[in-house]
Amino acid sequence: MTINEIQNTLIEEFSMFENWEERYQYMIDLGKELPLIDNQYKTDNNIIKGCQSKVWLHAQMKDNKVTFTADSDAIITKGIIAILIRVFSNQNPKDIIEANTSFIDEIGLKEHLSPTRANGLVSMIKQLKMYAIAYQTQLN
Repeated sequence: MTINEIQNTLIEEFSMFENWEERYQYMIDLGKELPLIDNQYKTDNNIIKGCQSKVWLHAQMKDNKVTFTADSDAIITKGIIAILIRVFSNQNPKDIIEANTSFIDEIGLKEHLSPTRANGLVSMIKQLKMYAIAYQTQLN
């Protein structure tokens, strides 16, 4: 699936819920399903700066596609990174770099986060794209 197709699927999934309590629960469930990052990658180097909670993010490239794994010590934050990994993992670096993230506004996520979590969300997206930029330069 392309990034846009995954984003559209997420928009549809979130629209099925009537209120934000249900959406938060769905995010928590997505976080519980997140494939755990290997303990060897739970290092200070892999912590996303700018997040109130600890969020570890690891990336690797195989067959010109970037794969992400992550974990967090907070359940909502883990749900947020799970959504982002679902969108951006197993995509080529160029598509990740060029991806629009307006789906976040469309599902209403940003407006329902505290300011510190919203800043953390921006930091997560930035770090995902930084990994993609690094891998893209290796391809050129």
